[in-house]
Amino acid sequence: MRAHRILFAAVLATTLVFASDWPQFLGLARNGSSNETGLLTQWPPDGPPQVWKISGLGEGYSDVSVSQGMVFTMGQKKGEEFVVALDAATGKTVWQTPVTTGTYAEGHGNGPRGTPTIDGDKLYAEAADGTLACLDTKTGRQIWKLNFEKDFHAQQPHWAYSESPLVEGENLIVTPGARDATIVALDKNTGRVVWKSPVGDSAGYSSPIVAQVGDIRHFIQLTAQGVIGIRADNGKLLWRYDKVANRTANIATPIYRDPYVFVSTEYGTGCALLKLTNEGGTIKATEVYFNRDMQTKNSNAVLQGNWLYGFDHNILRAMNLMTGETAWRDRSVGDKGSVTLAEGKLYVLGENGNVALVEATPESYKEISRFSISKSEWPAYPQLVISNGKMYLREEDNLFCFNIKK
Repeated sequence: MRAHRILFAAVLATTLVFASDWPQFLGLARNGSSNETGLLTQWPPDGPPQVWKISGLGEGYSDVSVSQGMVFTMGQKKGEEFVVALDAATGKTVWQTPVTTGTYAEGHGNGPRGTPTIDGDKLYAEAADGTLACLDTKTGRQIWKLNFEKDFHAQQPHWAYSESPLVEGENLIVTPGARDATIVALDKNTGRVVWKSPVGDSAGYSSPIVAQVGDIRHFIQLTAQGVIGIRADNGKLLWRYDKVANRTANIATPIYRDPYVFVSTEYGTGCALLKLTNEGGTIKATEVYFNRDMQTKNSNAVLQGNWLYGFDHNILRAMNLMTGETAWRDRSVGDKGSVTLAEGKLYVLGENGNVALVEATPESYKEISRFSISKSEWPAYPQLVISNGKMYLREEDNLFCFNIKK
């Protein structure tokens, strides 16, 4: 227990220091929510003030991470996938480092799918082909690199690796999806293998989260076959639940609120709420409900109080976390989209380029403001990122930065 308290204190200290940063996929707590306050309560008709816009990021669906005055993302052009670091104040490029040579092409959009993870002076990025690189955040210098196919004999998922790595203490957690290495823990400083979890599942398109259940710290990940719980100290499988998985694409990252985990997928499948209980050194997962009302596809739902807000196909839905009952449904931005939560409001991005500010309330759909961006031929899939009073919107080759501070 003492070790867990020390680890929890270290995480809390990091949170206090970087409370306004967005250092990884889905934000500081990996739940799509920002802790920021003092944001605009409504926008002008043409949207919040634009601070800057840059082009030249190339192809890809990588979100941005923001840390210590810099913005990081991934792109693809001129025969390589790369990580680029930008000055948050101006959008000017600080450095650009190739992660892998060769490009990823697919009929629904090309380029990298993962988002860089920032941990102090180190950055971790996963390319579409499963190349994993650790870079210095100040210079872009490569510290170490490996490849899932070469080093773990893994097979690339149909639509490529889309995971964003997770830092946990001194370890980096990733999902090669190999028979004897479904999930692996690596020394974050060297890339050395700490443990391999031989669950036998293939990689999905989701990213792992960490959860504490009693005195057991473990990782929750949605694979190609189901959602699983893995011990953080040794990679042992603790529990699994396959009913929520489909055979096409399992994408959304699980949502954890002690002692419950919510998981959702599309393609005619549905969502489930599981209750996790610590039972004598292991964890038991019990189904609370399963329904087909919240089928998230390329994005995650967010949680405000007891209410989930997320895209079910192309409809924005408010659903009670504990019962699975729907409060309202609305076409909102008019197509599939993503949702970010900040200061009691939903920041909604449609793949067609529409952006809306919506009250996070189960009473009814209450849209406050809306504007649109001009966009390319590909859907705008990345999530809106809120950090240090700014809202970042990645759209293929372009990155927009808006001032949303009062």
